[in-house]
Amino acid sequence: MSSAEADFEKAADVTLRSLRDQLDALELDAEVELSMGIVSIEFPDGAKYIVNSHRAARQIWLAAERTAWHFDPVGSSWVAAKTNEELFAALSEVLRKKLGRDVPLKSPI
Repeated sequence: MSSAEADFEKAADVTLRSLRDQLDALELDAEVELSMGIVSIEFPDGAKYIVNSHRAARQIWLAAERTAWHFDPVGSSWVAAKTNEELFAALSEVLRKKLGRDVPLKSPI
């Protein structure tokens, strides 16, 4: 594994673990699980949001509500090139819309 790949893996792992920990601490009405680089957020109504590390593209992907984002590492953030949204802000917004309340999330980097 190259140092660039190792750097990506470390940053993605820190990000996904932080995301899981923050969601767990918020005690959402959802099941949150982190397994093999994938954070799944499953709601009682069957809806499922996925945040995963995509090693080949060196991105973190988010899928929620029939929309997908691809986040690139930019400085100390993960930013979607098409929308210029930051990962934690984008997920916080889709969760706010789903749950009807603020879901504050902060990037660990």
